[in-house]
Amino acid sequence: MIFQKDVPREECGVVGVYSNNAESISKEIFFGLYALQHRGQESAGICTSDGESFYIHKGMGLVAQVFKESTFGKLKGNVGIGHTRYSTTGSSRIENAQPFLIDGKQIDIALAHNGNVINSNELKKEIINSGHHLSSSSDSEIIAHLISYAPALSWQDRIAYCMRKIQGAYSLVLMSKNELIGIRDPLGVRPLCIGKKENEWVIAS
Repeated sequence: MIFQKDVPREECGVVGVYSNNAESISKEIFFGLYALQHRGQESAGICTSDGESFYIHKGMGLVAQVFKESTFGKLKGNVGIGHTRYSTTGSSRIENAQPFLIDGKQIDIALAHNGNVINSNELKKEIINSGHHLSSSSDSEIIAHLISYAPALSWQDRIAYCMRKIQGAYSLVLMSKNELIGIRDPLGVRPLCIGKKENEWVIAS
């Protein structure tokens, strides 16, 4: 019989919110992350947008430790994503905290990821050889680069390009400055749910 230490262990929590009329949805993302705290206790982060700029805050520790009341006023916008981390790839340090922001040639995106990319080393070499810089040791940043720099114009083609390359089980919440997208691996191994309330759409693991 194998005995395991009685501590929370999951594989990251992700949440995304899009509102048609709210000026700020950062608190709703916070409460979503708080409900997903059991899925990761190492770091937490939120990224939002008002259609013109990204606003991001992330840090090490539990959700309630990373975010204070004063933080929410700085996270403006009607679209946003959040992440609470349990490391499966990459060490436990601030550089690996999510969401990741990527400045692409054609589009800027933010991404949060739950899962494992089993061919991440191969993809990392490909990205570096293409002249792109990686700031972390997380496979999540690799996915963000693949989508941001994909040789495609539409979201459908960008995502299809990325999904043809990555191998593993994953769920993603992805945003531009005015759009929210959820992505799940073809087999649906990692949980990802979509819901609607009033004038809002919510995606969460």
